[in-house]
Amino acid sequence: MTASAPGQSRRPTLSDVARRAGVSPMSVSRAMRGESGVSAATRAKVLEVVEELGYRLNDSARSLKLGRGSDLVGVVVTHFANPFYSRLALGVEAVIEKRGMRVILGNTEEDPERERELVQNLLERRVDGIVVVPSSYDHSHMKEQAMRGTPVVLAGRPPVALDADCVLVDDFGGAREVTRRLLEEGHRRVAFIGTPPAAYTGAERHRGYCVALDEQSVPVTSDYVDRSGTDTVTAEAAATRMLRLSTPPTAIFAANNRLALGVLRAIGPRDHIGFAAFDDLEYASLLNRDITFVSFDAEQMGRSAGELLLQRLDERSAGGRHMQAERPVSRVVVQVNVVSQHARSRV
Repeated sequence: MTASAPGQSRRPTLSDVARRAGVSPMSVSRAMRGESGVSAATRAKVLEVVEELGYRLNDSARSLKLGRGSDLVGVVVTHFANPFYSRLALGVEAVIEKRGMRVILGNTEEDPERERELVQNLLERRVDGIVVVPSSYDHSHMKEQAMRGTPVVLAGRPPVALDADCVLVDDFGGAREVTRRLLEEGHRRVAFIGTPPAAYTGAERHRGYCVALDEQSVPVTSDYVDRSGTDTVTAEAAATRMLRLSTPPTAIFAANNRLALGVLRAIGPRDHIGFAAFDDLEYASLLNRDITFVSFDAEQMGRSAGELLLQRLDERSAGGRHMQAERPVSRVVVQVNVVSQHARSRV
């Protein structure tokens, strides 16, 4: 996924052009095709880089005419700012590159319409397959007819009204266990700060939280639940509001790593407030406080998704482009570990 160094003979890719021009791959494609939505300045910059690198948009089309695939795989995630998606993409790439193929990345920013555009754009480039982290429950744009026989694998969220392979995390089990750990520590006022209910992962993690409370006969208190988190700012605001209640929570569970940072900012030096999070916290070892978090291998998720996609490509080569609809789909669930870190003794 890195551009060739001067002197290398590798044919320049659309991603190389995008990086050099400082724009998205989609903008490069639109600029070269003369489509709307691209400013004159951007188009001029793109064309300058295209000429400089010697890139040609019809490279993949020439390969198809020669009876070969494009050797390109699309990976569409919801947010590059979240390290989880970066690691997932690296996992896909590790598997795909062993076949001599390359990865094209797209970022939806949780926008379903942008996801549709990215998937369509990848299909227009004749990619061999696509791995998608869906941004909503509407997957109609990835049905077989819309995909024109191009295989798709979903990651992080299961398919809805769609026959497709998928790779998931045990969201429910991890949230249930991490909440149970907080209850075992003696907390009875455990708050939950998560993503909107429309997000599958957020819904499953909230469900695990609720079940853990119910198993210990602890009621779910609406003042201790916020499901509007989208980033560190919204999470910090939600946690700050809860901690200002006349009877504040004694522990807070953040449903992903971005929300966790906002919650930690709100908690500040309050060592008596229990804290737990879903996702690995790369900065956990830097914090001298008790932390419980759900850990799993995001790169393994990506590798599993890449392997499922390659299996579909092999089947298509052996038995036709429509084999995906005829063969039972696969669902791989990546297991999680709950890790407890204790504060170092203070002098």
